[in-house]
Amino acid sequence: MVDIDLPDGYFDEMDMTTFHSDDYIELLRNINPENQSEYRDQLIRYNFGEDCPVFPCIYDYCKTYAAGSLLAAESIAAGYSDIAINWAGGLHHAKKCEASGFCYVNDCVLAILELLKTYTRVLYIDIDCHHGDGVEEAFLLTDRVMTASFHKYGSFFPGTGSLNDIGVETGKYYSVNYPLDEGIDDATYLFAFKVVMEEIKLRFKPEAIFLQCGTDSLSSDRLGMFNLSVKGHGECVKLIKSWGIPMILSGGGGYTLRNISRCWVYETSIAIGQDIQNEMPEHYKYRDYFCPDYKIHQ
Repeated sequence: MVDIDLPDGYFDEMDMTTFHSDDYIELLRNINPENQSEYRDQLIRYNFGEDCPVFPCIYDYCKTYAAGSLLAAESIAAGYSDIAINWAGGLHHAKKCEASGFCYVNDCVLAILELLKTYTRVLYIDIDCHHGDGVEEAFLLTDRVMTASFHKYGSFFPGTGSLNDIGVETGKYYSVNYPLDEGIDDATYLFAFKVVMEEIKLRFKPEAIFLQCGTDSLSSDRLGMFNLSVKGHGECVKLIKSWGIPMILSGGGGYTLRNISRCWVYETSIAIGQDIQNEMPEHYKYRDYFCPDYKIHQ
């Protein structure tokens, strides 16, 4: 992997309307907490509210994380990297004309669209506790993108991702959903994940992969209801990396801060093939976040 510097003017030239509607992106560009009352009708239409609040610099925030995933896709497609990482990305709920579940711009979709300029078949994998509905919906009609989501299902946001949701028309059988019950542990999750993913690899033959690594599937997450360990979560990354297919790793959900940092630093170490010690390094400011164990794997 190589570090990619953000080119001058990249933000200005970046076009998020390759997926999202012009009107929706224009709203994101214009709104802020001070003027949001002037856009009341549009905010309702585009699903802003409790789960998708307006906050300062919202448009810059969206551009920043979306740029990370777009640059990752460009780096992969150009052959600069075999694995590219954007832990700020993975906002998989956003729709073409709608904010959803804390997601405003769907960087996953933007990155996959970029990959499709180079690759014939792209595989999207989602190990977030929530169904990757925005990505599945975006590619529901195509056979060039296969989406595979392992998620909590039933009385749980976003309420989609049934076993019977398999795609439509040309995209039929290119949406794979594996709904799971709460409390699933490493052994059960990994058994299902490995069997399903190896079959997908055999049948779909992906040329590039986008792996969304939401950490709300970890044990003790404040919203998620799974019981995965950091090591178990990382085994999913390890399996997909072993295929040797160009891959983007992104972040996603995660509502217990100490879990997020533990998990993504461990999965970064897997991606670059570098063993790291289990003990947290000394840090004057953040070490106490990880008490009482001060370890990556608890």
